[in-house]
Amino acid sequence: MKSDNPNPYEIGLDKNPANYVPLTPLSFLERCTRAFPNRTSLIYGNQQFTWQETTRRCHQLASGLQRLGVQRGDTVSIMCPNTPPMYEAHFGVPMSGAVLNSLNTRLDASTVAFILDHSETNVLLADTEYSSVVDTALGMVNREISVIDIIDDALQHNTKQGSMDYETLVSQEKFEFFFKMPEDEWDAISLNYTSGTTGNPKGVVYHHRGAYLNVLSIALDWQLPFHPVYLWTLPMFHCNGWCFPWTMAAMSGTNVCLRQVNAKNIFDAIADHGVTHFCGAPIVLGMVINAGNDEKRKFDQVVNVMTAAAPPPASVLAQMEASGFHMTHVYGLTETYGPAVICAWNRDWNHLSESERAQLKSRQGVPNTALNDLQILDSETLQILPSDKETLGEVMFQGNNVMKGYLKNPTATQEAFKDGWFHSGDLGVMHPDNYIQLKDRSKDIIISGGENISSIEVEEVLFQHPAVMAAAVVARKDDKWGETPCAFVTLNPNVEPQPTEAELIEYCKTNMARFKAPRTVVFGELPKTSTGKIQKFKLRELANSLE
Repeated sequence: MKSDNPNPYEIGLDKNPANYVPLTPLSFLERCTRAFPNRTSLIYGNQQFTWQETTRRCHQLASGLQRLGVQRGDTVSIMCPNTPPMYEAHFGVPMSGAVLNSLNTRLDASTVAFILDHSETNVLLADTEYSSVVDTALGMVNREISVIDIIDDALQHNTKQGSMDYETLVSQEKFEFFFKMPEDEWDAISLNYTSGTTGNPKGVVYHHRGAYLNVLSIALDWQLPFHPVYLWTLPMFHCNGWCFPWTMAAMSGTNVCLRQVNAKNIFDAIADHGVTHFCGAPIVLGMVINAGNDEKRKFDQVVNVMTAAAPPPASVLAQMEASGFHMTHVYGLTETYGPAVICAWNRDWNHLSESERAQLKSRQGVPNTALNDLQILDSETLQILPSDKETLGEVMFQGNNVMKGYLKNPTATQEAFKDGWFHSGDLGVMHPDNYIQLKDRSKDIIISGGENISSIEVEEVLFQHPAVMAAAVVARKDDKWGETPCAFVTLNPNVEPQPTEAELIEYCKTNMARFKAPRTVVFGELPKTSTGKIQKFKLRELANSLE
């Protein structure tokens, strides 16, 4: 019955510091250090740290950044491989009140410059391996940026760009630094740029609440035990390493860092450090499967592997399982903190054949614990489509582990969140058991080695060549990379000399990030509709039929 009396559950039961604290993954570090101060937090080459030492270094980094003038809401960028400073930045930067922007180490200078400008970066932490790109990018930006050099003894040559090096910044600070929790769990914690399909990269903003909940979801859904030994094959710049820097603190695990990811380093880490878990794109799985006898090492433990990016072939999953790895397939986007969908395993499937199990594992799956809803909807009507594994629709998300939005891009944000759903742009089907499976990408994104490549961006570079009259780029399946760009080009017969396939590929590598350049170029007329639109579905079929 409706009553005119005030709700007794709203009288004198207000939020206060004793009963309400904003959620943040930074709290996992403090708890971990309190409970397990002497457990190994991080291994890198000959370096080892305890959780107490890692916490101290994170606090000192935060203190140093504040002394440089960093304030709440500023942006601190980092360009660094999977080494200790990159891990520490995931705590130290947000502890200072700033937002962490992890730069893709494979980007070209012009893209790095755009990101530094667009994000309004105040401080850049830069590993000296990338000094050439950083130096060129800094010459293109329109703002003053303080550069801190990260010097790694593993490199033979270190070309400095900044006025101070990272170790000096950290070592000169006192440990007696007490960071303030975020004022609001909706505050931004990190910024990750995604290529998209047109124009400049878009800045995806994560909040403390989403990161916190996604960490708990990862731990629960992957059934992580306490004190896992996690191998960093997944770049920490990619969706903040799928939130695993914070997850390892929550689980008081050990991070094994690799500067260079290859088969020998992976097997050595597994055998020498007792690695129990790692994440990776299909290219990493390929390294493991195709490792030579001189690269492989024996190990006794089962190694749990989480994989995503381009849907891995069932045959690859089966080969990994046969080699002693337990596979979990996940799916997500930069906008969903990385994996928000997991192919949760049903024990009823255990009796199936190896190939049948691999087919099931190759599906993307169901929402993770933090995600509120996941559906295959009609893009226009938002009608839920039948769970018949045939009807194609757009994959859409709702939940706390969906981004705040795109930085300084309200139009793109509103479009992405139209009608209360996050529109992924990916096309898929729903199976009768409510597991989704991707079928295509409406935005023509190519996922190569775990990295997104915009076909339009590659086409724009091709069109800059004086001999190219028309160009279209599609994904071609690749056993190593998952997918690679395949370019179909019509040349202008009046331009001499006519470029060869190798010359066009080298032209692209010179004018954009090298990993985005096409691996294959096919010359000829492009199939078009009656209105002149290029029929990319035909090109995809042709690309995948090439010898």
